[in-house]
Amino acid sequence: MIVREHPNHFIMIEQDNHAQLSGEMIANWNDSLFIDTKFKKTVEFAIFHHDCGWKSFDKQPFWNDEKMAPFTFTNFPILPKTVLYKHGIDEVEKEDEYAALLCSMHYMRFLLNRRTQEAKIFVQKEKERRNRIIRSLSTFDSYLFDFHYGLLQLCDNLSLYICLNEPGTSKEEEHFFYRDGIPLSTSLHGFQQDKLKTEWVDKDTVTINEFPFASKLTLTLKQKVISKKLIANKGLDKSYQDAPYEHVKIRLVP
Repeated sequence: MIVREHPNHFIMIEQDNHAQLSGEMIANWNDSLFIDTKFKKTVEFAIFHHDCGWKSFDKQPFWNDEKMAPFTFTNFPILPKTVLYKHGIDEVEKEDEYAALLCSMHYMRFLLNRRTQEAKIFVQKEKERRNRIIRSLSTFDSYLFDFHYGLLQLCDNLSLYICLNEPGTSKEEEHFFYRDGIPLSTSLHGFQQDKLKTEWVDKDTVTINEFPFASKLTLTLKQKVISKKLIANKGLDKSYQDAPYEHVKIRLVP
Protein backbone atom coordinates (compact mmCIF):
# COMPACT_ATOMS: atom_id res chain seq x y z
CA MET A 1 0.00 0.00 0.00
CA ILE A 2 1.09 3.55 -0.76
CA VAL A 3 -0.09 5.96 1.92
CA ARG A 4 -0.06 9.75 2.19
CA GLU A 5 -1.02 11.04 5.63
CA HIS A 6 -3.05 14.20 6.23
CA PRO A 7 -4.17 15.66 9.58
CA ASN A 8 -7.63 14.06 9.43
CA HIS A 9 -7.33 11.29 6.84
CA PHE A 10 -5.09 8.94 4.87
CA ILE A 11 -4.91 8.76 1.08
CA MET A 12 -4.34 5.11 0.20
CA ILE A 13 -3.26 3.69 -3.16
CA GLU A 14 -3.10 -0.05 -3.72
CA GLN A 15 0.19 -1.30 -5.13
CA ASP A 16 -1.47 -2.94 -8.11
CA ASN A 17 -3.20 0.35 -9.01
CA HIS A 18 0.19 2.06 -8.93
CA ALA A 19 1.51 -0.71 -11.21
CA GLN A 20 -1.33 -0.09 -13.67
CA LEU A 21 -0.11 3.51 -14.01
CA SER A 22 3.39 2.29 -14.78
CA GLY A 23 1.93 -0.14 -17.32
CA GLU A 24 0.04 2.65 -19.07
CA MET A 25 3.32 4.53 -19.28
CA ILE A 26 5.20 1.74 -21.05
CA ALA A 27 2.22 1.10 -23.33
CA ASN A 28 2.59 4.69 -24.55
CA TRP A 29 6.40 4.67 -24.77
CA ASN A 30 8.02 6.30 -27.77
CA ASP A 31 9.07 3.47 -30.10
CA SER A 32 12.25 5.36 -30.97
CA LEU A 33 13.38 4.81 -27.35
CA PHE A 34 12.61 1.07 -27.40
CA ILE A 35 15.31 -1.34 -28.56
CA ASP A 36 13.92 -4.33 -30.47
CA THR A 37 10.14 -3.80 -30.22
CA LYS A 38 9.41 -7.53 -30.61
CA PHE A 39 9.86 -7.71 -26.80
CA LYS A 40 7.51 -4.79 -26.13
CA LYS A 41 4.45 -6.88 -25.20
CA THR A 42 6.29 -9.04 -22.70
CA VAL A 43 7.95 -5.98 -21.12
CA GLU A 44 4.53 -4.30 -20.95
CA PHE A 45 3.13 -7.41 -19.23
CA ALA A 46 5.94 -7.36 -16.65
CA ILE A 47 5.44 -3.68 -15.87
CA PHE A 48 1.64 -3.86 -15.70
CA HIS A 49 1.81 -6.84 -13.33
CA HIS A 50 5.00 -6.25 -11.34
CA ASP A 51 3.06 -5.61 -8.11
CA CYS A 52 0.31 -8.20 -8.60
CA GLY A 53 1.46 -10.06 -5.48
CA TRP A 54 0.03 -7.22 -3.37
CA LYS A 55 -3.35 -7.22 -5.11
CA SER A 56 -5.43 -9.34 -2.72
CA PHE A 57 -3.61 -8.21 0.42
CA ASP A 58 -4.12 -4.50 -0.26
CA LYS A 59 -7.89 -5.07 -0.34
CA GLN A 60 -7.61 -5.55 3.43
CA PRO A 61 -4.78 -3.26 4.53
CA PHE A 62 -2.80 -3.86 7.72
CA TRP A 63 -2.58 -1.44 10.64
CA ASN A 64 0.84 -0.44 12.04
CA ASP A 65 0.40 -0.11 15.82
CA GLU A 66 3.78 1.55 16.24
CA LYS A 67 3.10 4.32 13.71
CA MET A 68 -0.68 4.48 14.33
CA ALA A 69 -1.13 4.42 10.58
CA PRO A 70 -1.60 1.82 7.83
CA PHE A 71 1.46 -0.19 6.88
CA THR A 72 3.04 1.03 3.65
CA PHE A 73 5.21 -0.76 1.09
CA THR A 74 8.29 0.81 2.70
CA ASN A 75 7.68 -0.35 6.29
CA PHE A 76 5.79 -3.62 5.72
CA PRO A 77 7.57 -6.43 7.64
CA ILE A 78 10.15 -8.37 5.66
CA LEU A 79 8.83 -11.91 6.24
CA PRO A 80 5.30 -11.35 4.85
CA LYS A 81 6.77 -9.07 2.20
CA THR A 82 8.88 -11.93 0.82
CA VAL A 83 5.71 -14.07 0.66
CA LEU A 84 3.94 -11.36 -1.34
CA TYR A 85 6.94 -10.89 -3.64
CA LYS A 86 7.22 -14.61 -4.35
CA HIS A 87 3.49 -14.95 -4.94
CA GLY A 88 3.54 -12.10 -7.46
CA ILE A 89 6.51 -13.49 -9.39
CA ASP A 90 4.91 -16.95 -9.41
CA GLU A 91 1.71 -15.49 -10.90
CA VAL A 92 3.65 -13.63 -13.61
CA GLU A 93 5.70 -16.73 -14.44
CA LYS A 94 2.50 -18.69 -15.15
CA GLU A 95 1.89 -16.32 -18.07
CA ASP A 96 5.34 -15.20 -19.24
CA GLU A 97 8.73 -16.50 -18.11
CA TYR A 98 10.69 -13.52 -19.40
CA ALA A 99 8.35 -11.11 -17.60
CA ALA A 100 8.87 -13.15 -14.42
CA LEU A 101 12.62 -12.79 -14.91
CA LEU A 102 12.22 -9.00 -14.91
CA CYS A 103 9.98 -9.02 -11.83
CA SER A 104 12.32 -11.38 -10.00
CA MET A 105 15.27 -9.04 -10.59
CA HIS A 106 13.14 -6.08 -9.47
CA TYR A 107 12.28 -7.59 -6.10
CA MET A 108 15.61 -9.27 -5.53
CA ARG A 109 17.37 -5.89 -5.79
CA PHE A 110 15.15 -4.56 -2.97
CA LEU A 111 16.38 -7.21 -0.55
CA LEU A 112 19.99 -7.77 -1.62
CA ASN A 113 21.44 -5.80 1.28
CA ARG A 114 18.99 -6.95 3.94
CA ARG A 115 20.62 -9.17 6.54
CA THR A 116 17.57 -11.03 7.81
CA GLN A 117 17.41 -14.75 7.18
CA GLU A 118 14.12 -14.35 5.31
CA ALA A 119 15.66 -11.85 2.91
CA LYS A 120 18.70 -14.05 2.30
CA ILE A 121 16.50 -17.06 1.55
CA PHE A 122 14.33 -15.02 -0.81
CA VAL A 123 17.35 -13.70 -2.72
CA GLN A 124 18.85 -17.19 -3.04
CA LYS A 125 15.56 -18.70 -4.26
CA GLU A 126 15.14 -15.93 -6.83
CA LYS A 127 18.68 -16.46 -8.10
CA GLU A 128 17.77 -20.11 -8.61
CA ARG A 129 14.56 -19.10 -10.40
CA ARG A 130 16.43 -16.70 -12.68
CA ASN A 131 19.05 -19.34 -13.57
CA ARG A 132 16.29 -21.87 -14.31
CA ILE A 133 14.38 -19.46 -16.56
CA ILE A 134 17.49 -18.32 -18.42
CA ARG A 135 18.43 -21.96 -19.10
CA SER A 136 14.94 -22.58 -20.48
CA LEU A 137 15.08 -19.68 -22.96
CA SER A 138 16.29 -20.36 -26.49
CA THR A 139 18.38 -17.18 -26.34
CA PHE A 140 19.15 -14.64 -23.64
CA ASP A 141 20.72 -11.25 -24.35
CA SER A 142 21.99 -9.71 -21.09
CA TYR A 143 22.39 -6.27 -22.70
CA LEU A 144 18.77 -6.32 -23.87
CA PHE A 145 17.58 -7.64 -20.50
CA ASP A 146 19.31 -4.77 -18.67
CA PHE A 147 17.56 -2.34 -21.02
CA HIS A 148 14.16 -3.92 -20.30
CA TYR A 149 14.86 -3.91 -16.56
CA GLY A 150 15.82 -0.23 -16.79
CA LEU A 151 12.41 0.45 -18.34
CA LEU A 152 10.69 -1.36 -15.46
CA GLN A 153 12.64 0.70 -12.93
CA LEU A 154 11.88 3.97 -14.70
CA CYS A 155 8.14 3.37 -15.13
CA ASP A 156 7.92 2.17 -11.52
CA ASN A 157 9.65 5.35 -10.32
CA LEU A 158 7.56 7.66 -12.50
CA SER A 159 4.39 6.11 -11.15
CA LEU A 160 5.66 6.32 -7.56
CA TYR A 161 6.49 9.98 -8.16
CA ILE A 162 2.81 10.57 -8.93
CA CYS A 163 1.53 8.42 -6.05
CA LEU A 164 3.87 9.64 -3.30
CA ASN A 165 3.44 13.37 -3.95
CA GLU A 166 0.45 15.57 -3.33
CA PRO A 167 -0.85 16.84 -6.68
CA GLY A 168 0.48 20.32 -7.34
CA THR A 169 3.18 20.14 -4.66
CA SER A 170 6.15 22.47 -4.94
CA LYS A 171 9.56 21.06 -5.86
CA GLU A 172 10.86 21.83 -2.37
CA GLU A 173 8.06 19.81 -0.77
CA GLU A 174 8.22 16.77 -3.05
CA HIS A 175 8.90 13.34 -1.60
CA PHE A 176 12.64 13.08 -0.87
CA PHE A 177 12.97 10.03 -3.14
CA TYR A 178 12.58 12.18 -6.25
CA ARG A 179 13.33 15.77 -5.28
CA ASP A 180 16.57 15.71 -7.30
CA GLY A 181 15.06 13.85 -10.24
CA ILE A 182 14.30 10.27 -11.21
CA PRO A 183 17.44 8.16 -11.82
CA LEU A 184 17.94 6.73 -15.30
CA SER A 185 19.70 3.40 -15.77
CA THR A 186 22.79 3.55 -17.96
CA SER A 187 21.22 0.70 -19.93
CA LEU A 188 18.40 2.92 -21.23
CA HIS A 189 18.43 4.22 -24.79
CA GLY A 190 17.98 7.77 -26.07
CA PHE A 191 18.36 9.92 -22.94
CA GLN A 192 20.90 12.72 -22.66
CA GLN A 193 21.03 13.03 -18.87
CA ASP A 194 21.32 10.63 -15.94
CA LYS A 195 18.05 11.77 -14.34
CA LEU A 196 14.60 12.76 -15.53
CA LYS A 197 13.51 16.13 -14.21
CA THR A 198 9.86 16.10 -13.18
CA GLU A 199 7.72 18.85 -11.67
CA TRP A 200 4.10 19.47 -10.77
CA VAL A 201 2.96 22.63 -12.57
CA ASP A 202 -0.60 22.38 -11.20
CA LYS A 203 -2.82 19.81 -9.46
CA ASP A 204 -3.45 17.94 -12.70
CA THR A 205 -0.17 18.18 -14.60
CA VAL A 206 3.40 16.88 -14.34
CA THR A 207 6.11 18.08 -16.73
CA ILE A 208 9.02 15.86 -17.77
CA ASN A 209 12.14 17.37 -19.32
CA GLU A 210 13.17 14.46 -21.59
CA PHE A 211 9.68 13.31 -22.50
CA PRO A 212 9.74 9.54 -23.23
CA PHE A 213 6.17 9.03 -24.48
CA ALA A 214 4.77 9.10 -28.00
CA SER A 215 2.47 12.02 -27.06
CA LYS A 216 1.00 13.81 -24.06
CA LEU A 217 -0.46 11.26 -21.69
CA THR A 218 -3.46 11.33 -19.33
CA LEU A 219 -3.48 8.73 -16.56
CA THR A 220 -6.23 7.77 -14.10
CA LEU A 221 -5.10 7.05 -10.54
CA LYS A 222 -7.41 4.98 -8.30
CA GLN A 223 -7.20 5.86 -4.61
CA LYS A 224 -9.26 5.90 -1.43
CA VAL A 225 -9.54 8.63 1.21
CA ILE A 226 -9.99 7.12 4.68
CA SER A 227 -11.00 9.26 7.65
CA LYS A 228 -8.95 8.81 10.82
CA LYS A 229 -12.11 9.28 12.89
CA LEU A 230 -13.80 6.50 10.95
CA ILE A 231 -10.80 4.20 11.52
CA ALA A 232 -10.99 4.90 15.27
CA ASN A 233 -14.69 4.01 15.28
CA LYS A 234 -14.84 1.10 12.82
CA GLY A 235 -11.27 -0.11 12.38
CA LEU A 236 -9.10 0.13 9.27
CA ASP A 237 -10.46 -2.93 7.46
CA LYS A 238 -14.13 -1.95 7.64
CA SER A 239 -13.35 1.70 6.89
CA TYR A 240 -11.38 0.72 3.81
CA GLN A 241 -14.02 -1.69 2.52
CA ASP A 242 -16.76 0.94 2.84
CA ALA A 243 -14.83 3.77 1.18
CA PRO A 244 -15.40 4.36 -2.56
CA TYR A 245 -12.54 4.64 -5.01
CA GLU A 246 -11.70 8.10 -6.27
CA HIS A 247 -10.43 8.44 -9.85
CA VAL A 248 -7.84 11.20 -10.21
CA LYS A 249 -6.74 12.38 -13.65
CA ILE A 250 -3.04 13.23 -14.07
CA ARG A 251 -1.54 14.66 -17.27
CA LEU A 252 2.10 14.04 -18.27
CA VAL A 253 3.43 16.66 -20.70
CA PRO A 254 6.83 17.72 -22.07
